[in-house]
Amino acid sequence: MKVGNGYVLISPCRDEADYMRQTLDSVVAQSLRPAKWIIIDDGSTDETPQILGEYARQHDWIEIVTRSNRGRRAVGPGVIDAFYAGLDTISLGDFEYLCKFDLDLNIPPRYFELLIERMKQQPRLGTCSGKPYFPDPDTGELISEMCGDEMSVGMTKFYRTRCFEEIGGFVREVMWDGIDCHTCRMKGWLARSWDDPDLRFLHLRAMGSSQKGMLTGRQRHGFGQYFMGTWFPYMVASAAFRMTRPPVVVGGLAMLWGYITSWARGLPKYNNAEFIRFLHAYQKRCMIVGKRKATEEIEQKILGTNHQVVV
Repeated sequence: MKVGNGYVLISPCRDEADYMRQTLDSVVAQSLRPAKWIIIDDGSTDETPQILGEYARQHDWIEIVTRSNRGRRAVGPGVIDAFYAGLDTISLGDFEYLCKFDLDLNIPPRYFELLIERMKQQPRLGTCSGKPYFPDPDTGELISEMCGDEMSVGMTKFYRTRCFEEIGGFVREVMWDGIDCHTCRMKGWLARSWDDPDLRFLHLRAMGSSQKGMLTGRQRHGFGQYFMGTWFPYMVASAAFRMTRPPVVVGGLAMLWGYITSWARGLPKYNNAEFIRFLHAYQKRCMIVGKRKATEEIEQKILGTNHQVVV
């Protein structure tokens, strides 16, 4: 078993006793283990602390950071606050790569080894991931969460440390995991996810499902798109696409409702004019030539016309 001295995992968690053993076991079984795994127990009230203690005693590269109970589960900014509580315990310069990694995943055994290989093959690749699938609650059939190839997914954000530092890390709001990838491209880095069999992983809690239900999660996503500054026609098109995914129709409508009600209430937006200009130009180009082509055009500018885009 090789031990990877090049990457650190940082895992915020709260009340994950139902899922976390699968996650912990899948990381322990990695062909290339992390040099360190910082797990932040963000005020759990279930058996999470006991399970974390059990694994930390068995593996000296697992370190637990305990935070007080705030009385509720807090997605978005709460998760990122917990992430930074873990990040603050290390010197980031000691690691070539870092990963924000959730505790409701089951990853394949060569997952991190393969991501690092692809990072080494493409020096401008700043962040990457595999693709998440979740089990249908009725049939058990695995369903893709349909994440775009131009994004690394939020539940396993694998970063080149230099890129993470250049983009300023994560924004502490719901759409942090979209803002970061767009900022990567704006700063001259590539973001990517792949649906290769060896990089597909099981997301034990479906993305956007929320602790309060799937529709609440979709509405929250709509607010996140509003906060990020998504161009409204692009939001309508995105919501229409999501209507084809479970929960059919109502999921996309909930996303659109979350966006519109956030706008009607005049909620704050991400205050970065350079980013908004970049985002709108990209989204408008997507509406004309499609997302794949629009992304390729940006990547060719980043790499130069004589370099091949990572696929």
